[in-house]
Amino acid sequence: MNVEQIAEAVGGRLENKDKFDLTKEATCVVIDSRLIEKGGVFVATKGERVDGHSFIDQVFEEGALAVICEKMPQNPKGPCIVVEDSFIALKMLAKYYRSQVSIKIVGIVGSVGKTSTKEIVASVLSSHYEVLYTQGNFNNEIGVPLTIFRIKDGHELAVIEMGISDFGEMSRLGEIVRPDIVVFTNIGPCHLEQLGDLDGVLKAKSEIIDHMQPGGTLVLNGQDEKLALIDEEAAKGRKIIRYGKESKRDDVYASSIENLGLDGSRFTANFPDGSHYEMTVPLPGYHMVDNAIAAAAVGFLAGLNLEEIRRGMASVEQLSGRGHIIHGSKYTIVDDCYNANPKSMCAALDTLGYALTRKVAILGDMFELGEESDKLHGEVGDYAAEHGIDSLIFVGTAAKFMYEHAIVHEGPQIRFYPNKELLLSALSDETKEILKPGDTILVKASHGMGFSEVVDFLNE
Repeated sequence: MNVEQIAEAVGGRLENKDKFDLTKEATCVVIDSRLIEKGGVFVATKGERVDGHSFIDQVFEEGALAVICEKMPQNPKGPCIVVEDSFIALKMLAKYYRSQVSIKIVGIVGSVGKTSTKEIVASVLSSHYEVLYTQGNFNNEIGVPLTIFRIKDGHELAVIEMGISDFGEMSRLGEIVRPDIVVFTNIGPCHLEQLGDLDGVLKAKSEIIDHMQPGGTLVLNGQDEKLALIDEEAAKGRKIIRYGKESKRDDVYASSIENLGLDGSRFTANFPDGSHYEMTVPLPGYHMVDNAIAAAAVGFLAGLNLEEIRRGMASVEQLSGRGHIIHGSKYTIVDDCYNANPKSMCAALDTLGYALTRKVAILGDMFELGEESDKLHGEVGDYAAEHGIDSLIFVGTAAKFMYEHAIVHEGPQIRFYPNKELLLSALSDETKEILKPGDTILVKASHGMGFSEVVDFLNE
């Protein structure tokens, strides 16, 4: 894309253009001035704390090709494309850029397990192709465009994670991504304040179907009740592949599943052509087999042979904050504090159950659960108390409902702390003997609880 094409794509007014070569192609598009490189385009956006317009002079000094901005700076040192809304311009430009690249894109959507599934899919496909995939939590209306801009010559496939919290968001993301394959992990109670109920969650996430490439394929979790409602009519001409565990009704399924503890699971992957192959996913938890078999289905669709699928799956790495296993000198920590909802909380407890040592769960508040928040926290408390965990520690205002439900059950040792600070103080008091050397400790809560501080404390 050159400067003139960019201005046309975003519907902007091109200013201060006379002294510059407008035919040069951009090398990158960024919203963080620290990431600008020579020949790059800087989109000046207004954040809660920082206004990107303050860095326009700086990025031109660093060699920026052009700037997209909402107000014209004084005496700019390069071409400026003036728009009404820089965030809208970012999405318009990403939509245009996507139309210029020919590679196939795999979209990952769902309530739980998107990031793990994205990582496994990318790892599988990377055994055969040059793959671009979403980094970190860049899965929203800012992160997805920035990920699209990272597609460069040489990339053969892209894996894009898409997260939403309200109606209409998935449509806007879909207009940008235009995926060829879409993996639906599941439909769970997330963002109920905006989406209402599970039917609302399904409706919001299914918006992506309208924006898939013609002849695309839906890869659906065959064991999810809501996803079972997506039939040929709802798929609107797209092919449907269903995946699952121990179910020959699914097109791709895992059988003979063997628990390897915190080292993951071994299973046999079965494919539509009758072929099958033993594979290992090195991420702990029975639910990870769902994510792995989804990745196997994508690999099969992408033309990989079974050994390539196996090799790619075996090489996937854990991400910090998402079930990442930390083998510390005193404890084994399951760091799953990036985000939380009832479904992922129960799955994490299942993972902890695989540990061969004394098991401790430190669980905090789950956000954005709407009017049913108290009830859903209570249900997680019941689940935790009934699943063989030796010690349960609940932290936070909403987590009090987990505590109140768990305390009525016999078995686990149960504690409650109103906030993270009181928890850390209690853990620092060695006389209380809350934890024991050799413990395996799950740390999980919504990101806003800041439980990464708890992980750091335990690790140190």
